[in-house]
Amino acid sequence: MTIQAQLVDIHQRQIRSVNLTIKDGQISKIEEIATDSSLPYLMPGFIDAHVHVESSMLVPSEFARLAVVHGTVATISDPHEIANVCGIEGVDYMIANGKQVPFYFFFGAPSCVPATPFETAGAEIDVQGIEELMSRPEILYLAEMMNWPGAVNRDPIVMEKIEISKKYGKPIDGHAPGLMGDQAEKYVSAGPSTDHECFTYEEGLGKIKLGMKIAIREGSAAKNFEALIDLIDEYPEMIMFCSDDKHPDNLAISHINELAARAVAKGKDLFDVLQAACLNPIEHYSLNVGQVIAGDPADFILMKDLEKFEVLATYIKGQKVAEFGKTLIPRVNNEVINNFLTSLKKPEDFRIPASGTKVRVIEALDGQLITPEIEGEILIRDGFAESNLEKDILKITVVNRYEDAPPAVAFIKNFGLKTGAIASSVGHDSHNIIAVGIDDASICRAVNLLIEAKGGVSAVSGKKEEILPLPVGGIMSPEDGYQVAEAYTRIDRMAKEMGSTLNSPFMTLSFMALLVIPDLKLSDKGLFDGRKFEFCDLFYDF
Repeated sequence: MTIQAQLVDIHQRQIRSVNLTIKDGQISKIEEIATDSSLPYLMPGFIDAHVHVESSMLVPSEFARLAVVHGTVATISDPHEIANVCGIEGVDYMIANGKQVPFYFFFGAPSCVPATPFETAGAEIDVQGIEELMSRPEILYLAEMMNWPGAVNRDPIVMEKIEISKKYGKPIDGHAPGLMGDQAEKYVSAGPSTDHECFTYEEGLGKIKLGMKIAIREGSAAKNFEALIDLIDEYPEMIMFCSDDKHPDNLAISHINELAARAVAKGKDLFDVLQAACLNPIEHYSLNVGQVIAGDPADFILMKDLEKFEVLATYIKGQKVAEFGKTLIPRVNNEVINNFLTSLKKPEDFRIPASGTKVRVIEALDGQLITPEIEGEILIRDGFAESNLEKDILKITVVNRYEDAPPAVAFIKNFGLKTGAIASSVGHDSHNIIAVGIDDASICRAVNLLIEAKGGVSAVSGKKEEILPLPVGGIMSPEDGYQVAEAYTRIDRMAKEMGSTLNSPFMTLSFMALLVIPDLKLSDKGLFDGRKFEFCDLFYDF
């Protein structure tokens, strides 16, 4: 097969017209021809440098079907979410499912399962588990080292995991939000070589100067592109693009191509942008992905333009997998694994005996994972603390999904609900059930919908109920990705009709139990101070 196109040669930083010949899934020859500006542009495929496929609510085979439409050919995939539910069996599931389709899923060994000892997870991957995973050729790196205090303070177990990675010569992904100065230096010197958690230019610059690659993240909830993109001007070789967590409705619309378009629109150099979007992950992780060089696998995309990055076709190993906005990857059989054992709850399970009106409140910030602690005033009725709708201070709960235990309950601001409740069993990192609502009855019903379905996202408003079942680990659907995206759009719309002003209320909800991101979070065991790394009281003691 021969394709005529304008080759965007990122290595040589030039564009030239060529005949590209493909044989047996490889590029056998690239011949320069007379310049023809009418030809489509041809370039390497996009690579998501850090993503939890599970956050798309799709199994890998369905994620691939949507991603290739946007020119993505590969992901650096951390199976941390399914591992927290099902352990190594979950990692094996992701690898096996991904192998069924023409797409590059590069999986790492989840380094922090469970993420902390302050929550209940469904599984544990200990040092021996890391050794087993890292010895496998299909595991390419140690996934994000979220226990940054352990790395900084040289915790023996953390360092054992890092040393195993070094023994196998595999890179170590970082996760160190807000870390700067001496702490950042100690963290990097322990071994992590990337970070996707920077939220200021100064933080990103400091880590680059310590030798870290920075993955600029723009997901469904966490959006750091605007703060970090100027780093590419001086350090294009140190920048990658990632989504981290992207919900199905967003994935149906765009992926890494959107970041390339936005960067070029801001005046960033085209070749710097494409180096970050297409090549730097290949170099950092030693990926066997084609770079449009003779002898490489025939992995490339055809583009209509180099501004909006409208994808005409995507090829992986010489096979056309997407064309004109339509996926060409057929659906495959997706099996179901899960770990969901808790029983139905009662409204009184969510009561909070009041010991005052002033409480610690989690402040949810749109587009950020950090959640400041603020002081809030709640209402008291019959001796129990209740939501204060006038001040947008609502109840939040985390319910242990792996065994019967009393729910943890606290308060949160900025969800904006005026009626009912929303709930999700996509709750980073342990994926217990998280719900926010205006009253105990609504919260209880939203939670019980998920318990009955063994996982999903739900919304309850009076007699109206919506649920998107996620039976694979309680976090993914085995169904058609586009249908899941439509179902998610409906329930997201319902949450906003209930009053939420958040851009992505369910994605934001999913991070409210993420204890490794400061300041204030809620686990199934209680309210947690992410800076002191310890539990704290709900009520202030004045």
